Amino acid sequence: MAKKKSSKSSLAIPADLKVTSDKVRQVLESSEGILRLAPTWVPRSFLMPGKRLKLAPQDYYALGGHRGGIDERWFGSTTPAANENREIDEGLSYVVLGKRRVFTLSKAIEEEGKRIVGPAIWEKYERWPVYSKFFDNLGPIPHHMHQNAEQAAKVGQQGKPESYYFPPQLNAIGNNFPYTFFGLEPGTTKEDIIECLRRWNKGDNGILNYSKAYRLQPGTGWLVPPCVLHAPGSLVTYEPQWGSDVFGMYQSMVEGRVVPWSLLVKDVPRDKHKDLEYIVNQLDWEANVNPKFKDSHYLEPIVDSGGDGAGYVDRWVVYGKINGEQLFSAKELTVEPGQTVTIKDNGAYGLIAMQGTGKIGKHPLNTPAMIRFGELTEDEYFVTHEAATAGVVFTNTGLEPLVTLRYFGPEVHPNLPNVGDHKKK
Repeated sequence: MAKKKSSKSSLAIPADLKVTSDKVRQVLESSEGILRLAPTWVPRSFLMPGKRLKLAPQDYYALGGHRGGIDERWFGSTTPAANENREIDEGLSYVVLGKRRVFTLSKAIEEEGKRIVGPAIWEKYERWPVYSKFFDNLGPIPHHMHQNAEQAAKVGQQGKPESYYFPPQLNAIGNNFPYTFFGLEPGTTKEDIIECLRRWNKGDNGILNYSKAYRLQPGTGWLVPPCVLHAPGSLVTYEPQWGSDVFGMYQSMVEGRVVPWSLLVKDVPRDKHKDLEYIVNQLDWEANVNPKFKDSHYLEPIVDSGGDGAGYVDRWVVYGKINGEQLFSAKELTVEPGQTVTIKDNGAYGLIAMQGTGKIGKHPLNTPAMIRFGELTEDEYFVTHEAATAGVVFTNTGLEPLVTLRYFGPEVHPNLPNVGDHKKK
């Protein structure tokens, strides 16, 4: 999947008129390669927000009740959100200079891709092919899957593998259902799931009867390939993933709310919208009925550097390969009060501050308690390939730990741990 350059998205994106290469280079140089980003808020009409994203309570429906509540914040995104009635720039991150947004991150990468995402990623993908988000819901998401590259290409999209990490700072409460259903129970047949789809308009189609739920624990995570069913629970989730928004919902009702058939076939060729065998055959059957599903997908943090009196600790929180490819990864950096550390990485990354105050390079790094819709915060940055490989200085100027999450693009880390390596620690 990851070996092909992306096709142009069918979704319209802003033209970033009057933005020149010179302007992008000026911002890169003045920022020392550390780009401050504005918060990117995304609603989902079929879900209910969990209200733990620090967005001001009066702003959760800032885009209108017809759009649904805001339950996601996207990081370092050049991927448009595939929502109906979307804003033209919905899902796209903006670079901030001073007190204003100057251009989208996608425009900056279009102009200076090698400097920003690195030569290897630019030459292979000609874009930033990943992004991350928080999603935060009051209850569970319907049991669904994301198409693989071959399936998504049939509708002009990209496939979507993804990963989860449950940050402790945002999960003091678990909301309505802190459990996630993954895959299907061994022994389930394709005819069982076809029969569930036949019952779509008769209330709950019963697909969760064929799956197993796992209790979610803050500070842990999961790696989820495409074509695997999952119904994420109600913990706030940090989600590094491939740069796509394809999905198919296989559950007809969740928490008493009807899921329309259109969300099952959103990314299915039009002539297959009623072809139940085609829809079920999208699933990676062997992966879904894997009797050792948890062993194959569950993640716990692994220390990469620091600890033991070093004043900081850098942990892997997302790692492993999907179908043999290293597509994305993520780390959690904790710097103790009064400490300064220089972190070198092999590639560009998107960063979000989770706790504390300090500096990233020469820039302020502050974790807000509450954010108004449209406010320009100082908690999110995109660190370019040039800056990341040279080394970024993190300083904790506060009285509590400074904690950040940062995610990386494909094939960045030659020594990335494998799923299950946390058992060796």
